[in-house]
Order: sequence, then C-alpha cells, then structure tokens
Amino acid sequence: MFRKGFTSTHERTHLPKDVEKYRVIPLMTKNYTDIKLNPLPERELEIIGTITAEKMALMRDKALAKVKADFETDGFRKGNVPEAIIIQKVGEMRLLEEDAEIALSEEYPNILEEHKVDSIGRPEINITKLGVGSPLEFKVKTSLMPDVKLADYKKIAKTADKVTTAPAVTDKEVDDVIKNIRENIAHQKVHNDAGGGDKHDHREITDADLPEVNDEFAKMIGGFENVVQMKEKDKRRVDTLEEIMGKSTIDLPKIIIDGEMEKMLAQFKDDVAKSGVSYEDYLKHVKKTEDDLKTEWKDTAIKRAKSQVILNTISREEGITPKEEEIKLEMGKILEHHKDADRFRVRMYVETFMTNELVFQFLESQK
Repeated sequence: MFRKGFTSTHERTHLPKDVEKYRVIPLMTKNYTDIKLNPLPERELEIIGTITAEKMALMRDKALAKVKADFETDGFRKGNVPEAIIIQKVGEMRLLEEDAEIALSEEYPNILEEHKVDSIGRPEINITKLGVGSPLEFKVKTSLMPDVKLADYKKIAKTADKVTTAPAVTDKEVDDVIKNIRENIAHQKVHNDAGGGDKHDHREITDADLPEVNDEFAKMIGGFENVVQMKEKDKRRVDTLEEIMGKSTIDLPKIIIDGEMEKMLAQFKDDVAKSGVSYEDYLKHVKKTEDDLKTEWKDTAIKRAKSQVILNTISREEGITPKEEEIKLEMGKILEHHKDADRFRVRMYVETFMTNELVFQFLESQK
C-alpha cells in the first residue's frame, strides 16, 4: 500500500508542494526517456514517460537521508537512527516511494521545460512501474494555461459608451458588486470591534451592520461625487469587459473553472450561515444537492473566470503592474488587522485587486 504522496496505478495524487526546491539544471545526459504528450479535453494534458534506472539508483542516498531526518524509534533520538534499522523498520517499498518522489520532483520541471508545456496547478500522478534496480514509469495529468485570443480591447474601450454588442449589464449585477463591498466593510468593522486577529469568531453580521449606500459611501470607496456616478462607472466597466469577452476566444482549463466554483460555494455558505440556517438544512429545504448548485452556477463560474483571465492577459500585454511600495502599503493595512494571515495569500489578493483596478483605468484612458 502506497503512503500518502504516491499511488498505485489506480490511485491519483500530486507532487509535493515543495517541488521547486528539487528543481535541477538539465544535464547533457537526460534522466528520462519515452516522453509522450496526449492532449485531453478541457485544457488538460497527459504526460507518459520513464525515469532511467541510473537516475533511480542515485536517489537511494537522498531517500534514506529524507526518511532519517524525521525517523525516531526506541533507543534513538529523531535523526540519529542507523540506516540499517531504518530500512528494517520502514521496508523497501517506503524507500522506493521516496526514491520516486524525489526523482519526479527533480525531473518533472525539466520535462515541462524541454517540451514547452505551460502548465498550471499541481499535477496528478500515477506510478505505473516501481521496483529495485528498475526504471520508474509514470503517467502525469496536468492542466494547461488558458488559450486566449483577445479581441481589440483598446478599440472596444474607446467605444464603450456608444453602441455595444455585449449583453446589457443588469442593475442586479451592479447592485451585487456594491453589496459585496458593503459586506466587506461591515465584516472588517465587526472583526475589529471584536479585537481583530486572524480568528473570525465574532458575532454574526446583520443587515444593520451594512453601511448605507449614499453619496458619502460613494466618496469613501472610490472618490465618486455621488451614488449615481459610482453605479454608472461600475456599469461601464462591466459593459466593457462583457464586450471584450464576447469578441474574444478563451479556452479555460477545468482547474480554473473549478477554482471559481469553490469560491462561489464558500461565499454562498457564508451567506446562508448569516441567515441563521445551516447549509445542510438549506439544501434539504430547497431539495437540492451541492452538485445541483454547482450545475446551476457553472455558466456564472465560467463567466467570472473568463473575466479575470481577460484582465490578467491585458495586464501582461500592456505591462501593467502596481508599484511595489503600494502593494506593501496595502498589505500592511491588511496584516495590521490579520496578524497571523498567510503573507503570500495576502499579497496575491492585493496584487490581483490593484492590477484589476489599473487595467480598468487603462481601458478608461482609451477614450
């Protein structure tokens, strides 16, 4: 039975999160052979290949060192157990699995680089052959970056206030954006009143906590003169993005759609909890399963994912990035109230938010 981290032919798993630390510079003699690339639906790719027996033999010492670092048994401190005892205790299969994990962690990035595979997310791995003195045979399924052919977004932005072929943005869509802003502001206030920190075990947020949508609110969130101006700007931005989307070709990998779906589900569960009803009771009441909800939301998830891909692509094409000092300033404000928050996640959130705003400003400057 394979331990967590590697699998039999009928099971799937991922490379370790610290895959990059194993990355090596390719040598003249490659340590892998028989690489085959099989395209799959939904922007996925199957990679079949073999790690040479010579490479696998070199992994033995690395595998022993890795196991030894955390191994402890009666009479020996952790990290000081003799290798002979380790081999006896853990067994040959455990060491072979470590061999395979390290070998693939080292060679997989080189395979991607040689074959110019632009992957996204963590790959799923099947080990199809693993034995002492033998090559390692494997299958990897990975997602590919979106295939994007953008319309002339500058031209579309110039005529955004004129005739548009994109579906009209509804008042509800604009109101939903404003509602999210109000909820975020209310959540931050209630959280701070409860003492801040990374834990969010404060009281439930009610409608009474939401800031009123008035001219003062409009000035606070974006320097608008009044609510009408705020709503008009949001509507123009969504209109422009809708038209770019409608005239572009965007082939999304399943992993991006699934990621957007999970964000929607998390937000929905939070909304249900605020109403005082458990998520399970809600599903029973509406006589639906979570899969039913996901099916209903799929088109929306795809639309949201495409919107972000468009903004990301324009920022890359135009070299639009926020200034480092502004990113750090905004991160500091968040971390002041969430001291134990993951800095990487905070940075990703801040960079995405600030980059999106800069892209919209760029599009608005095309008038």
